[in-house]
Amino acid sequence: MTTSFLLIVQIILVIILVIAVLLQKSSSIGLGAYSGSNESVFGAKGPNSFLAKATFLIGFLFVVNTITLGYMYSSAKNESVVDTMIETTDVVAPTATMPPAAASTPPAPSTETNTTK
Repeated sequence: MTTSFLLIVQIILVIILVIAVLLQKSSSIGLGAYSGSNESVFGAKGPNSFLAKATFLIGFLFVVNTITLGYMYSSAKNESVVDTMIETTDVVAPTATMPPAAASTPPAPSTETNTTK
């Protein structure tokens, strides 16, 4: 139950992290053009410092969630799949009633030719 919740949180963090990275200002406009006039909401410096801090925080939460998921998955499986395998053999031993392999081959055709005069 807990691992499935953390897995859902992981997917949500990935989506938010990708959006936060794409909204940051770069040398080209990118997806920051869709943000409109957010400069007045975030102050005179614009959303650059806010998005950088938010990206760092989301990235940190992503790393912590990844480590937690790895620990929970590794502690849940203390045994290997090979440990639970049951060894079975389906080999049939030959019996005395089976005919030998040489007897099962058809006889070779004779090379004699009938010469009647």
